[in-house]
Amino acid sequence: MQELHDAPLAPLTTFRLGGPATRLVTATTDAEVIDAVREADDSGTPLLVIGGGSNLVIGDKGFDGTALRIATTGFEARGTALELAAGEVWSDAVARTVEAGLAGIECLAGIPGSAGATPIQNVGAYGQEVSSTITEVVAYDRRAGRTVTLTNDECAFSYRHSRFKADPVRYVVLRVRFGLEDAGGLSAPVRYAEAARALGVQQGERAPLAHAREAVLALRAGKGMVLDPEDHDTWSAGSFFTNPILTDEQLADFHARVRERLGDGAEPPAYPAGQGRTKTSAAWLIDKAGFGKGYGTGPARISTKHTLALTNRGGATTEDLLELAREVVAGVHKAFGVTLVNEPVTVGVTL
Repeated sequence: MQELHDAPLAPLTTFRLGGPATRLVTATTDAEVIDAVREADDSGTPLLVIGGGSNLVIGDKGFDGTALRIATTGFEARGTALELAAGEVWSDAVARTVEAGLAGIECLAGIPGSAGATPIQNVGAYGQEVSSTITEVVAYDRRAGRTVTLTNDECAFSYRHSRFKADPVRYVVLRVRFGLEDAGGLSAPVRYAEAARALGVQQGERAPLAHAREAVLALRAGKGMVLDPEDHDTWSAGSFFTNPILTDEQLADFHARVRERLGDGAEPPAYPAGQGRTKTSAAWLIDKAGFGKGYGTGPARISTKHTLALTNRGGATTEDLLELAREVVAGVHKAFGVTLVNEPVTVGVTL
């Protein structure tokens, strides 16, 4: 187990932002992860768990405590059952499942970060969410002081949410288990319209598994959502805001504001989100509120490829990023009465 003091954290995040940690520990086995967590808990030391760093906004002052970087490895496929160690690189794991002919997470290709982070956020894209294939999550329960195995139902998944996100200091994910599908070289049914068009199939139809992954990677790359150290549009956390879910009352007020601002013919995106609830598009809201691609003049700006990504153009500070985020939140609320919620986890700062 590697240990460093006054260690820079910015290189461990996709934003490349944030100050140092008092102490940085890198764990390569589950036992090392548990030992580091127990040591911090027993001594009352604040603990920050870092996987791929793709969903973190760390304050410029850094983290006064122990940062635990989970670098465990393990990819085990038995039939259609898959187990991933928390530290496995997610995009690499997806590629290996496709090579193995296993369907169910191919449309989650190219998402940065580690496997252990996927159940926390209930990662999803292009019509798939990990909650539809996760069977169990093995985690260290800091409250009980022991390793536990949680079923899919016990994970309490919902849109970009889970039991782990609801109680962020309780669990440290160690392993994630999936139930995938052998569809004879074909993908899971393609649910997302944009992906279906790219693949030349109808929604609900299947496509060759490798083609589905390649199409999603191309779509993501076109939006700056595949990591590229030379492309500042990818110096981001991907989607910075979640898509708002509105009650029927909120939706009526929202439509009234849309008509007032954009005219009677304007139709904002709308997707069913359960009884009496409708999901709309954060990207649409941001754009129609006046924050287009490339918005900003400082070192933190909206991506030139996608309005939902806030980016570090090089030399930005976390405060630069937060100032831009606050401007976008305020502008969208003023225009449409909808409050955007940040998707990345903030450390030592608030939006």
